[in-house]
Amino acid sequence: MATAPIVNRRDFLKKSAASGTALVIGFYLPAVAHAQEAQPQEKKPPNPLNAWVRITPDNHVTLILGKSEMGQGIMTALPMILAEELYFDWKNVKIEQAPTNPNIYDHGTGGSGSVAGSWLPLRRAGAAAREMLISAAAARWNVNPNTCVAKDGGVLHGARKNFLTYGQLVEDAAKLPIPDFKTVPLKNSDEFTIVGHDTRRFESREKATGAAKFGIDSRMPGMQFAVIARCPVFGGKLKSFDAAKAKAVPGVKDVIAIDPVGPGAFTAGGVVVLAENSWAAMQGRKALQVTWDEGPAASESTDSLRKQFLDNAAKPGKVVRNDGDADAALSATAKKIEATYEFPFACHATMEPMNCTVHIRPDGAEAWIPTQAPQWAQEIIAKIGGLPPEKVIVHTTLMGGGFGRRYQADFVMEAAQVAKATGKPVMVLWTREDDMQHGFYRPASYHRFSGALDEKGNLAVWKHFQTSTSIEAMWNPKGEEVAEKSEFATAAFIPYQTPNYRIEYTLAKSSVPRAWWRSVEHSTSGFVVESFVDELANAASADPLEFRLHLIGEDRKIPDFTNPKEGKPLDTARQKAVLKLAAEKAEWGKPLPKGIAHGIAGYFSFESYTAAVAEVSVKNGAVKVHRLVYAVDCGRPINPEGVRAQVESAAIYALSASLHDAITIKGGRVEQGNFNDYQMPRIGDTPKTEVHVVMSKEEPTGIGEPGLPVVAAAVCNAICSLTKKRIRRLPIRKEDLA
Repeated sequence: MATAPIVNRRDFLKKSAASGTALVIGFYLPAVAHAQEAQPQEKKPPNPLNAWVRITPDNHVTLILGKSEMGQGIMTALPMILAEELYFDWKNVKIEQAPTNPNIYDHGTGGSGSVAGSWLPLRRAGAAAREMLISAAAARWNVNPNTCVAKDGGVLHGARKNFLTYGQLVEDAAKLPIPDFKTVPLKNSDEFTIVGHDTRRFESREKATGAAKFGIDSRMPGMQFAVIARCPVFGGKLKSFDAAKAKAVPGVKDVIAIDPVGPGAFTAGGVVVLAENSWAAMQGRKALQVTWDEGPAASESTDSLRKQFLDNAAKPGKVVRNDGDADAALSATAKKIEATYEFPFACHATMEPMNCTVHIRPDGAEAWIPTQAPQWAQEIIAKIGGLPPEKVIVHTTLMGGGFGRRYQADFVMEAAQVAKATGKPVMVLWTREDDMQHGFYRPASYHRFSGALDEKGNLAVWKHFQTSTSIEAMWNPKGEEVAEKSEFATAAFIPYQTPNYRIEYTLAKSSVPRAWWRSVEHSTSGFVVESFVDELANAASADPLEFRLHLIGEDRKIPDFTNPKEGKPLDTARQKAVLKLAAEKAEWGKPLPKGIAHGIAGYFSFESYTAAVAEVSVKNGAVKVHRLVYAVDCGRPINPEGVRAQVESAAIYALSASLHDAITIKGGRVEQGNFNDYQMPRIGDTPKTEVHVVMSKEEPTGIGEPGLPVVAAAVCNAICSLTKKRIRRLPIRKEDLA
């Protein structure tokens, strides 16, 4: 099989600097963090250079890379890293979205990995450019490079007080060899003036004024709007339709059918209404008369899935981990603690519904997409259009939330199908109801725990059984054989010491599509682990904080059981530190007003450490979270203000799933449709949230998702402390508080 050519620095330099001299340095950034694997795509050899720094004679610095901005702030954090090594004002570093050329760039944003994966490569690229510019200045002045320093976007020779801007040096610097990235001297972190300091997001003004352009804002001359009627039952197919009434709606231009596609993009197919505006398209869809073949999934319901969970839990599961002899230890104990926990499906509910604008021509195609995976989108459009990928230009727009949903390409496939059929530029636009009822969901799951303490209060045994609608089983052709791979995460290597540790798993079958949801399996694992630890603490009549610290024990590093080759170990010293910090800032142990209680939880995810203390009250069956106090250790924080914003965002997302949100199934279809029955927290529902960021010197790790897993456990642990009612299923129900 032919392989894609690798573009080297010399070729890229010729192209990117064709209009003038520039210093261009290429380097490699991973597309996706290992915690979230990409969907099936054609395998290509990795390009050793897939991101670029360009410095031009006008003293402008441009960072060109294939990352998507979806509100997480990477278009601020990444220039800050580069500017730090360049001794350059980060606000003057321009970010340029890389074109979708798979021969040059790897595109992909997910798994909370953008900053973590970019930290060292960006520092090295900036340092290499700095050293080349210093060498060029020294040669021009005929002095030793060691007598020159980078300063304020230029090079200074202190003795002579000579100063040249980078722009004045790029022509000479571009002729020099690039230093070895492995040995290039990096700036002493004690001298950082940009990294680690609060910084306002670069795009804040545009978003606040409405000038920022999202995918849904895309417009092209002659563009038509398309909405699609899909079978309400997952896996159902179109039998027939009558478009006469739809075509009679003013503004409707045409009605066509598209076929379902899968596996891969997993599109449902359906009937497409094309119109001159989105309102006409929606009204035309309402007027359609459609007959569906609902298929076998029409018998599925939340009740039938729960019955499957209970049947699975009544039998032993596949052994995932087995240290010691958990069953023997449980049999020998005088007092064992048992609990079960349940989770429904959950929807991403991004602020901006799915949309994709595509124009497929005979000689090429162009698309505007709010996507986390532009390279996959390019491949799909090329395949549908019968074009080579290099003839497809994908513009990655800002997006109103991603949360993993925009790593899917179903909405791209639909737009490509419609654009190919019509030959016109088309925006496929999803309504909120489409988004709620035809998405990819966090798996539903059921967990059974058994545990026991010895006479010294140590954890004698920990046994965890799970049955769920696995993500791995959805995407991997052989996923049912290793369905547990995507379902445990840190629940498979908890920080609490025990000689008897057993994990079992059984796959539950479902037609409901599953995929990554913010924090993925950590969202459920964090809740069950930290809830069950609290139950053990209650059984021991121990303070929940002191009990956790006791079970964690001495400082040690626990290997990542789920990813031993690539995953960083869990450092118990850092986990204990965030627990103590959150407790200190929340004044743990201090008496609270009557009717309010504290709950605590700590967790390790995406190689970061979080802990949260929740202050909660319960009145007339309603839970009120008054305050959330976080401590987070995500390594060296690039922009602490950005870290706090991400954690606050994760808190709201977690509270939504804890207090309100459940996707339920009846007759093979989603029962919820909009925010009236899939509620978000209102301003009055949101707690005062404090985020205390550990100013670590460790390498940066993920932060977009780690704030989520601790929230539900902290809230429910507080509820139990206050009411003695243990919440074991989410979202919290009024009847469970009675």
